[in-house]
Amino acid sequence: MTDYLEEQRNELEAIESIYPDSFTVLSEDPTSFTITVTSDAGEHGEMVEATLRFTYVPKYPDEPPLWEIYSQENLEDQDAEDILTLLQQQAEENLGMVMIFTLVTAVQEKLNEIVDAMKNRQEEERRQKEKEAEEAEKVAFQGTVVTIENFLSWKAKFELEMTELKRKRQKEEEQAVKPKLTGKQLFERDHNLDTSDIQFLEDGGNNVEVDESLFQDIEDLDLDEDDPDFDPLEMGSDED
Repeated sequence: MTDYLEEQRNELEAIESIYPDSFTVLSEDPTSFTITVTSDAGEHGEMVEATLRFTYVPKYPDEPPLWEIYSQENLEDQDAEDILTLLQQQAEENLGMVMIFTLVTAVQEKLNEIVDAMKNRQEEERRQKEKEAEEAEKVAFQGTVVTIENFLSWKAKFELEMTELKRKRQKEEEQAVKPKLTGKQLFERDHNLDTSDIQFLEDGGNNVEVDESLFQDIEDLDLDEDDPDFDPLEMGSDED
């Protein structure tokens, strides 16, 4: 007949000596305890941790113990589910034998795998970022890929800009070469100016009206036209 209590006590002593810093007894009836399992540190200090709680059943080890993840650090939900599945598989494979050390060792290896996966994801993300940066730099260096459509669009815009630039340059050159005309040259250039007075008279029917009031007092003036000092303009200025 199997002495379950004896086997359980012997295993507890062995477990406590193997994990002195991470083993904690929670209760003695039923026997329940925790073991904290920590992964090896990753390249950049990545680490995951799980505290497992085990509780003996009366017929352990012929029946598997109870277990749960008591606490954890940096574990994702899927990782926690994977650990519980792993414990179930290991317990089924080791029925009839004390198995706590085996279960803890399996979880330790799983945590290391999780850290390796984290490191691989980070490395992949780093390579992806480098690849994206290289592609962006390559695109910036090569410029826009030329197609028939964007070439024709560029060509039409370029020709329009060149036509406008040529027109402006021609206008500037004409302004620079064209001399400034004097008043006489402007008069001679306008062929209508030399006939403007004649045209004015013809339009008026050769009739020019004179304001006689301007001369109504001329008879009252004592004018001595024989006087060598006589100046009609000077007289007008005196009256003003």
